[in-house]
Amino acid sequence: MKTSKIAYKPVGLVLGAVSGMIAGAAFKQAWKLIEGEGDAPDALDEDRPWRQILLAAAVQGAIFAVVKAAVERSGAQATRRVTGTWPA
Repeated sequence: MKTSKIAYKPVGLVLGAVSGMIAGAAFKQAWKLIEGEGDAPDALDEDRPWRQILLAAAVQGAIFAVVKAAVERSGAQATRRVTGTWPA
């Protein structure tokens, strides 16, 4: 196993947790802008319409995917700077 891949394992775990926190905060702010409400609907919230629940899920998924990709890419670049190789 490459040294860069071994070095990236713990970094990747930490970055995954950090990206989840960043994405959660970003989604809360985005939802306030979209619907003007503080709380996004839950799939089991019977008082919310389908449109609102599906919109919240789509926005949340997009934000999480973008944040995860950006954080993982940054971590891989940092690993390459430290080890000299890409952690793949």
